[in-house]
Order: sequence, then C-alpha cells, then structure tokens
Amino acid sequence: MIHATTDLSVQFASDNTAGACPEAIDALVAANAGWQPSYGTDEITHRVCDRLREVFETDCDVYFVFNGTAANALSLASLCRSYHSVICADCAHVETDECGAPEFFSNGTKLLRASTVDGKLVPAEIGRLVHLRTDIHYPRPRVVSLTQASELGTVYTPQELAAVSHAARAAGLHLHMDGARFANAVAALGCSPADLSWRAGVDVLCLGGTKMGLPLGEAVVFFDRRLSEEFAWRCKQAGQLASKMRYLAAPWLGVLESGTWLARAEHANRMARRLADRLVRLPGVTLHAPCEANGVFVNLPTAVSNQLQAADVHFYTFIGGAARFMCSWATTEEAVDRLAMLAADAFEP
Repeated sequence: MIHATTDLSVQFASDNTAGACPEAIDALVAANAGWQPSYGTDEITHRVCDRLREVFETDCDVYFVFNGTAANALSLASLCRSYHSVICADCAHVETDECGAPEFFSNGTKLLRASTVDGKLVPAEIGRLVHLRTDIHYPRPRVVSLTQASELGTVYTPQELAAVSHAARAAGLHLHMDGARFANAVAALGCSPADLSWRAGVDVLCLGGTKMGLPLGEAVVFFDRRLSEEFAWRCKQAGQLASKMRYLAAPWLGVLESGTWLARAEHANRMARRLADRLVRLPGVTLHAPCEANGVFVNLPTAVSNQLQAADVHFYTFIGGAARFMCSWATTEEAVDRLAMLAADAFEP
C-alpha cells in the first residue's frame, strides 16, 4: 500500500516535488546512530554498493553524488576529452536543462543534437552525425547519451537499446544513460535492470534516486571499470564527495533491500496511466506521446489549460507545447481523479 500525504492538492509539475518515501527516511535515521568513517569508507556505503551489484548482476563500480546534473556532467566528462562530442536526443536533459554543465566539466565537449521519435533517439542518427564530417575542424564524436525514461515519458525496450548500442559500437562510441527515471522504465517493462543497462550495451548509468523517492542523491554506475579510473578525483574536485557519505548512501539501502524502489515506481506509473486514461476521454484532449512510464504528455484545448491554471493545478507546458503531468511515489488516486474532474469542468456550460 502506498502511504502518502492526504493533501489532495494537484501537484503534477514534477516528481521532484514529492517528499521522500518512508523507507528512505527510516534508513537515513538509522544511519545516524553511532560513529562511521568518512568519505565513503563506511559500512553503509559499502553495503549499498554491493546491493547495487546484486541488482545489476555484475561487478560494477558505484559512486554517489548529490544531484543529476553532477552525475551526468561528471560521467560524460570521464568518457570524453575537450575536443570530443556527445550525440544526444534533441530534447535530452543534458542538452536543454543542465546549464552547460556537461560542457563545463569536460572542458568544452560539444553536444550534437540527434532527431527523435517520441523522445527516443533514432539509431540511424548516430551514423549520420559521426560521418557528417570527418575533418579536424569537427568535434570528434565519442559518446552516445540516452535518457531512460525519455524526456517525453517513453521507454526504450531492450531491443531498442541494443539497436542504439550496435550503432554506437560500430562507430567506436561509448554509451551513456541518463537514468533519472530508470526505475520507472524497469517497472514499466518488467525486465531486469541488467537487461536495460549493461546487457544492452550501456557503459555508464546515472541512476536516479531523487525521483525514486530518496531525499537527495544519484548513483553513477560504471559497468566497465576501466572507464571509471580516477572518477573519484573528479567527484572530489567538483564538490561531490560527501564527507558523511553514509547519509547520501543510506536512503538507497532503504529502498533497495526491500524492493521498494520498483514498487514505488510501479505505483507512479500506474497513476500516470490512470490520469492519461481519464484525460483522453475529454473532447479535444489527445496524447502527445505514449504514456509508458510516470509522465503524461497531452495536448490540451486552451479552455482546459486555462481552467487547470485557474484552479492552481501545478504542471508544465513542455516540449512541443504539450502539457506535462508527472506522477510520483506519493501521487494518490484521489489527486489524479481531482485533476481529471477539474479538467472536465472546463466543458461545463
């Protein structure tokens, strides 16, 4: 059962707006007992790293940072030199919402925008951008970056990831995954985390914790340990090495050991499907992209959009002018139904 706030306010702007889930908070409080070594040498951090290796069924290298911007920027910088480039979706978060952090931390690596279908990068775009120019004046492509789930809430299947990976490997490129909502993708597809990461060719995964229900913190998971050489120094230089690392790591233990991370993600996905089903019943409301994870992207008539804004519904107007509604671990059926009711009110005489 999902225990969330009884507040029926319509908070759908972001899954970041929800509080931390109880399991994460309980683990955080438990970590406050006694003394522990600093800078990630504590028992709790080691336990979380080992648990992630079990989850992904491989001997990966794991680091914890405070936020997604640092996770993406530092991991991409570890794969590139300043004269390289990163191929990413034209709507990718690293391109549109990181304030130039990937370029900054890599000392100038350029991002190359690739065309997408429903927010997902088209594999053929990799070859096009690699061979667009081969002269010394063009930043040499080095990495492909994917977002899972995508910026439009769609999910790459293992087969789709394999197609992207094949195109990347054929061009000699590494594969990076921005997994801010990786848990939602795993829950949506019902496959193993390994099948959506290293088995599909992903070299490094930025595993989202905040949107999963943690109070803060993301994990950077290197499936090829050779790529993480000296990554600890990057974290330290960027101000991402927590002295009391146990507080950054402990909430992960709370959601991973009980399987809560996937249960909470499945709940968020289910609330999104419930909301999408209700909204598309209204005249003139259509899906802007398939609802596959915990985001609902819809085209709203102006009257509906105005009605929701007047009712203090919190949502974003997003890519392509669509309205974006994000569901979280704390979203309730009551809140979903209230939003749908408010939208329907726009059609009342």
